[in-house]
Amino acid sequence: MSNAETAPNGKPDSETKANNFVRTIIEEDLARNKYQGRVVTRFPPEPNGYLHIGHAKSICLNFGLAQEFNGQCHLRFDDTNPTKEDIEYVHSIQQDIKWLGFDWQPNLFHASQYFEQFYEKAVFLIKKGKAYVCSLNEEEIREYRGTVTEPGKPSPYRARSVEQNLDLFQRMRNGEFEDGTHVLRANIDMAAANMKMRDPLLYRIRHAHHYKTGDAWCIYPMYDFAHPLSDAFENITHSICTLEFENNRELYDWVVAECETEAVPRQYEFARLNLTNMIMSKRKLLRLVNEGLVEGWDDPRMPTIAGFRRRGYTPESIRNFCDMIGVAKANSTVDLGQLEFSVRDDLNFKVPRVLAVAKPLKVVIENYEEGKEENIEGSLYPHDVPLEGSRTIPFSREIYIDRDDFMLEPPKKFFRLAPGREVRLRHAYIIKCEHVVQDPETGQITELRCSYDPNTLGKTPTDRKVKGTIQWVSAAHAVPATLRFYDRLFTMERPDLAEGEFTQYLNPHSLDLAEGFVEPWAATREPGTRFQFERIGFFIRDTKDGRDVHPVFNRIVGLRDSWAKQSEPKSESQPAKTKATPKAPAPAKPAVKRDPLADKSPEMAAAFKRLKETHAELGDNDLDVLTTDAARVAFFDAALAELDDAKLIAKWMNNEMARELKENGWGALKATGPQLAQLLILRNKGTISATIAKDVLADMLVSGTDPQKIVAAKGLEQVSDSGALEAVIDDVMTANQAEVDRFRNGEKKLMGFFVGQAMKATKGKANPKMINQLIQKKLNG
Repeated sequence: MSNAETAPNGKPDSETKANNFVRTIIEEDLARNKYQGRVVTRFPPEPNGYLHIGHAKSICLNFGLAQEFNGQCHLRFDDTNPTKEDIEYVHSIQQDIKWLGFDWQPNLFHASQYFEQFYEKAVFLIKKGKAYVCSLNEEEIREYRGTVTEPGKPSPYRARSVEQNLDLFQRMRNGEFEDGTHVLRANIDMAAANMKMRDPLLYRIRHAHHYKTGDAWCIYPMYDFAHPLSDAFENITHSICTLEFENNRELYDWVVAECETEAVPRQYEFARLNLTNMIMSKRKLLRLVNEGLVEGWDDPRMPTIAGFRRRGYTPESIRNFCDMIGVAKANSTVDLGQLEFSVRDDLNFKVPRVLAVAKPLKVVIENYEEGKEENIEGSLYPHDVPLEGSRTIPFSREIYIDRDDFMLEPPKKFFRLAPGREVRLRHAYIIKCEHVVQDPETGQITELRCSYDPNTLGKTPTDRKVKGTIQWVSAAHAVPATLRFYDRLFTMERPDLAEGEFTQYLNPHSLDLAEGFVEPWAATREPGTRFQFERIGFFIRDTKDGRDVHPVFNRIVGLRDSWAKQSEPKSESQPAKTKATPKAPAPAKPAVKRDPLADKSPEMAAAFKRLKETHAELGDNDLDVLTTDAARVAFFDAALAELDDAKLIAKWMNNEMARELKENGWGALKATGPQLAQLLILRNKGTISATIAKDVLADMLVSGTDPQKIVAAKGLEQVSDSGALEAVIDDVMTANQAEVDRFRNGEKKLMGFFVGQAMKATKGKANPKMINQLIQKKLNG
């Protein structure tokens, strides 16, 4: 690839390569023949958890540089802490690296394979007077170390003779002492400015079983001792790590020098990857897993590589993203939107387009012959994608369209279906809405009666001037499916820096479910197949749930555009844009704090200040939206008079209501503030589930009907009667005896299947927590 060409991330290749200072260092070393033309890097994960997206950056950097310079990259497990490590993590790490497209063969190593050599080097340091056995406890060692402004003081055991230290260290190895009784420390400088150099620990006692060496050892080396020696033993030329190890570099060099290793590796630090709305701490991610706040390490909301893989991200998109953000020397935070751009850009030219409906609304085409069915051929790829293929789509008199594609009173530039309007069904006919069927009590739209033009099948949009094209599925042939809509796991951009418990910032809408329909062709594809559900987003058929029965699809990422952007159509004289290589987003500019009062009227500025004084729990962003106009302020005040929870009301107004009203605006709002408060009270009491609450909200906003009436009329109360739920579960287990047997034989992943079947049997009204507990009890009983 020449400098004039573009790299997969959309940047000029020269720009991508220049955005990596480590590459420059290697090029200079090779020019000086520093390592006799060798480049050997390593990726050294600790097997105490699953790898996350930050590790992906390190993997791409270390393996990528080795490939580029015809070198080697070692995979070395830093397995020196047996209390936290597990063979499960070893296997997951290997799977993740291979999935990303890299291979270490034959360079697979474990720090544990050097345990004997580490011990010999420790004895060597003791004999040189550079290490001693210290008998202070952990708290005392911390007190003796001093502070940033005050030097430490020597341990009273620092003066032990070489003979005493050798004897004690041998006895430590023999298992004569309990954990915490003694440690081996380096003899350096207790007054060093770098606190890492104040006689750091080299070994500690751990009477724990090691997944690889068993019970052969009861003393284990510390990272700062084992890591530089492992690099030296393997002749690593460029030891690349993240910036938090910058202060460790002095100790790294000391260990290599004092142990007099034959090879002398060098450590280089780069900025770790921080993504908005994500946590990059394995300790905190482990808490999410252990506390059941996510489904597991591979939950598609998790920032783990396994989570991204299950969600449907491609290895190419992650590698391109890592190239796009570059390798810097200063820490920064990357907007999650850049990663989403990368996967969207990759999928756009790869995956087939198919039809799905997330919120089904029945349509009866009255002038289409009853009992008639036909197969329509539809292309799988648009004209600007260099792939070919088609499938047949069944068509019949009754179809489903998406509820969002119809409005009774459409606003300007709503080009979908409305009374008296026409739209084109994707790949099929033009239909016209003739009549709307509504529930007489609630006003809920239950069905549309339409006509079709039989002469428009296969015609191009220019043959008939209709502005809208919508997706659909044949009611008789569509396959019921669960669509999972994933969002950011945390509501805060930097939950790791937030005050208080980080779990309080978990996004309650990080996963929303829709029970919809997909066309038959999509339902027959294997788990792991990716699609674009037209006008909904990119999806993957889940690899764990719904494999044999009811299919489950995870949304990978949403589409680039929506009608709300109201892009003006181009005239024929305007040149069409090429989609050859979409340009990567420009680097983010430094944030400038905006004055939320700058463009508000005096009335709204006063309302902003009043609410800020009376409700300190609300942030400026929430207040800014709430005080957009007088109607919203009045709505908020009215809701607050019924329910004393300003934060919850603001969240539903600024998120759920805004989402429902984005197409026709707040001017079409028919619900009142007290009605929103009543809805939230029903949700808080558990009368209805959170998912049903959103459906009731959608109905309430356009009909103005009290939420209690909607819930009562539709029978939406959440079922929490254990006897009734047990009967449902018994029916589900009886109908799926084969799955029951598989679960009891160890296939625990079927738990999600049983929960889904029970929820489906109760039409989503079962108390999810109770249904989980009862199913666990019955299946394990």
